[in-house]
Amino acid sequence: DEHGLKIQQAAAAAGTSPPELCERVSGLFRQALAQAAVSFTDFIRTSEPRHRRAVQHFWAALRGGGTLYKAAYEGWYCTPEESFLPESQLAERRDAQGRPCKVSAQSGHQVHWTKEENYMFRLSAFRDPLRKWLLDNPRAISPDPFYQHVLRWLDEDLPDLSVSRERSRLQWGIPVPDDSTQTIYVWVDALVNYLSVVGYPETHGEWWPAVHHIVGKDILKFHAVYWPALLMAAGLAPPERIFVHSHWTVRGQKMSKSLGNVIDPLACMRQYTLDGFRYFLLRQGVPERDCDYYDEKVVKLVNSELADALGGLLNRSTAPSINPSNTYPRFSEPCFPKVLDHRGTNGTGRASAEDYEFVASVASLPLQVARHFEGFQIYKALESVALCVRQTNSFFQRHEPWKLDRKDPAERLWLDTILHVTLECLRVYGTLLQPVIPHTADKLLSRLGVGPEERGLRGLTFLPRYSGQPCPFEGRQLGPDTGLLFHRLERPRQHQ
Repeated sequence: DEHGLKIQQAAAAAGTSPPELCERVSGLFRQALAQAAVSFTDFIRTSEPRHRRAVQHFWAALRGGGTLYKAAYEGWYCTPEESFLPESQLAERRDAQGRPCKVSAQSGHQVHWTKEENYMFRLSAFRDPLRKWLLDNPRAISPDPFYQHVLRWLDEDLPDLSVSRERSRLQWGIPVPDDSTQTIYVWVDALVNYLSVVGYPETHGEWWPAVHHIVGKDILKFHAVYWPALLMAAGLAPPERIFVHSHWTVRGQKMSKSLGNVIDPLACMRQYTLDGFRYFLLRQGVPERDCDYYDEKVVKLVNSELADALGGLLNRSTAPSINPSNTYPRFSEPCFPKVLDHRGTNGTGRASAEDYEFVASVASLPLQVARHFEGFQIYKALESVALCVRQTNSFFQRHEPWKLDRKDPAERLWLDTILHVTLECLRVYGTLLQPVIPHTADKLLSRLGVGPEERGLRGLTFLPRYSGQPCPFEGRQLGPDTGLLFHRLERPRQHQ
């Protein structure tokens, strides 16, 4: 999203041109994504020719549908937010010189009275179509609080939207086709990005409208009111889902450059490792409400769940003292017989009612995790994995395999069964955690001897031997010992 007045002003202040500034900043974004191990199939910039073509085509579709008209427009404009704000969203403050001024109530940025002739979009005509779309698709915007929020907006006044700026004020942007005095409003230009990237106006049909947007709560109105209305006006359906996320605060305060409490993600990746930091953010980030960040919280969570619970379990179940042959041990049906109702379990095998409950919860985990991932509730997926990891540790602890004698044939069968069940659990956790902690998951699966082609989520079955199916890992040599799965993090030093 590279056009607009604030970029034009930032470039001027930095003594450079807008294209040079954008080239540098987009390079920083690419670099940050690579360092965070975030992959993407496309990285689009609004300054690219393919995007300009899409925007011009989209504008023509709006004009062809009769939803644009030219009118004199005036109002309070907030350059950092690139939007006109109604009086109801303004507050009175004093500027640096102590003079009274108006600011955006939400962001605190100063606003300026602006009067110019622009193209307007008949947003007011789309109140009913928007409401119908939302009522027909209650999952179109989630989590639910944000869906309710948008419905409330549609009950309020929905004034027409200014969709261009005078070219004399804003040169850094796409000119309005057939009117060189006007530049297309930055938000209309930026939102069309979602179409450009899927090949609009030729090949977008393969993707559109089955697309899911992921947006921050501060730009919800643009995505859930303006964008669907613009799409309808251009003859296209709104996106299938809009997932909304909240923000991170720092010790209860909003991050801001002026407060100096902005967290540098690259420094965090160095301090907590890439996987540790990713795990923390995804495990603690709840989409529907702001989450609070502080260093001690990261250390405590990552140490207890990755280093101790997951890493400790792998260590104990693959230790040479307990598994001297370094193999994936065999499962014994007589020790852990399949039962229809474990509550009546008393003594046919060596597994307790608690063991059957635990095995059932791990068996249902892949589907549960997939469901949470689909619903953008990543934290719930990780919560259910962490719970199962704890249950596996309890299972291991309960049966004390280190006390069993390998030389006794009956004890050996039970010892191997305990290890087989534990390694099967670890294999499931490693597979499910790949999108979240890629390096740690790879290390875990490699230690278990799971090949690259055996790590898919689709064919993931847990403990097939319990159901009488063959287990491809049984009897296989484990991978080489790579030491601790995850090193405990140090407590951060207090800032002086």
